Amino acid sequence: MENSNDHSVYFWLRDDVTDEESAIFAREIDSLISIDLIQRATVGTPAPTAERPVTDHSWHTSLILEFANLADHDAYQVHPNHDVFVDRCKHLWAKALVLDTQPR
Repeated sequence: MENSNDHSVYFWLRDDVTDEESAIFAREIDSLISIDLIQRATVGTPAPTAERPVTDHSWHTSLILEFANLADHDAYQVHPNHDVFVDRCKHLWAKALVLDTQPR
């Protein structure tokens, strides 16, 4: 059995994003997580945890996806819904950081 793979993306939206654009971004994230290749999805915002030297609360939205295997992750990357999300939303973020992991 192959190991699951996690795909974590952290988004920093531009400072000038309007409430309407932020709502569009949230709607598009919700449509993205409906892709059937995803085993589990979590969308979040920075938790109100204490500030420490190792914490970063500067991002706007996190998207954490779990896939059964690397093949499903790779298929997700070229899925039409993924392309639609990127096309409709890439102008809204100043930065996106992707962290892909697999269990040891």
